[in-house]
Amino acid sequence: MQRAFHTLADELTACLRGDEVLLCSLSAERSDFVRLNDCRVRQAGSVQQGSLGIELIDKSRHVSASYVLSGDGEVDRARGAALISELREQLPYLPEDPHLMYNREVRSTEMRDESDLPTSTDAIHEIIRAGEGLDLVGIWAAGDVMSGFANSLGQRNWFESRSFHFDWSVYQSGDKATKCGYAGARWSTEELRRRMEQARAEVEALSRAPRTIARGEYRVYLAPAALCEITDLMSWDGFGLKAQRSKISPLMKAVAGEASLDPRVSLYEHSAAGRSPAFDSKGFIKPPKVSLVEGGAYRDSLVSARSAAEYGVETTGANGGESPTCLEMNGGTLAASEILKELGTGLWINNLWYLNYSDRPACRMTGMTRFATLWVENGEIVAPVNVMRFDDSVFRILGEGLVDLSAEPELMLSARTYGQRDTGSSCLPGALVDGFRLTL
Repeated sequence: MQRAFHTLADELTACLRGDEVLLCSLSAERSDFVRLNDCRVRQAGSVQQGSLGIELIDKSRHVSASYVLSGDGEVDRARGAALISELREQLPYLPEDPHLMYNREVRSTEMRDESDLPTSTDAIHEIIRAGEGLDLVGIWAAGDVMSGFANSLGQRNWFESRSFHFDWSVYQSGDKATKCGYAGARWSTEELRRRMEQARAEVEALSRAPRTIARGEYRVYLAPAALCEITDLMSWDGFGLKAQRSKISPLMKAVAGEASLDPRVSLYEHSAAGRSPAFDSKGFIKPPKVSLVEGGAYRDSLVSARSAAEYGVETTGANGGESPTCLEMNGGTLAASEILKELGTGLWINNLWYLNYSDRPACRMTGMTRFATLWVENGEIVAPVNVMRFDDSVFRILGEGLVDLSAEPELMLSARTYGQRDTGSSCLPGALVDGFRLTL
């Protein structure tokens, strides 16, 4: 597909006139999808698709469009050429854009991760064996995801990654269930079995009489998936320069130096990890790592090409929303085998749900505990806890309330498949927190 993309970009470049510049962005995948219910395959299929986004630029005017690729080179060339003609007709009627910015320095790159994954058939057989006897529902997605950039200046960038994602829940009865995930570029049957056995243990705990607890402050362990919900919401306008200059970032207090997180908390956008493209749709190359929070203090921002032009700073190759695509947080000293012991008496929270801001300037969030929140006494799981609402500030959860972080961060790939498989990821530890505020 890489060769076909480069050929198509060359052919479309030949359609340009005068000082016109063309930017091309490819999104493509070859993926298997399998849906399971009652630990049996209910639906299976494969998708091979690609789309090309093109942006036609003439001085300070520009216009964009995209079309689905057929796989037939001649057909795709003809469609692209016709689309360029349509865009050219629109250009004179568009206003000049003072914040238009694209890479004029040719920097070609290529990144491939062709991991040796099992076939989807073999992986599903392992899943069914490991989950035998469980009321398991879930979806498996695996295969190759490809992104490419090309421009009429001669720049060529390519990204290709092979990965899998299995997102599943195991039901006990009624609304009692535990939600699980396993994803990555390296498959381990032993790791799948370990996670499935953990799900069995949690489902057994869910069979006990549930406990209703009073609102108040509790010692809790937020599993990596729960912490991921918090960082996902933080990423919504939190780390972007545009939101910060517009004073709408929930992390404004940290940016201004008026608040900070615990010194053990460091957050990075780690493009060098190779889980998402290291280039943007304007041809800018992302730095290997951007330190967002270092030692608890806010450090650097994610900057799109448009924000870079508007504010006169260097771009970090961030997307238009200036949100992380490969977020990482350093681990702490809490060993997995010691989590329950160190929790002592309190709540083990596997997941958080329906998060939103209750006080955006204070970075205070609210959400629900829902699945597999367990009451722990003296380091032993006692009972499931009925659904509770929390309302607390990130500056407290990851600040004064932080006791420790788990030693081994967990890789979580995005399960989003709207339009196509997403390449976003987070690699986060769990967090042991004192005084986590439950309000309802």
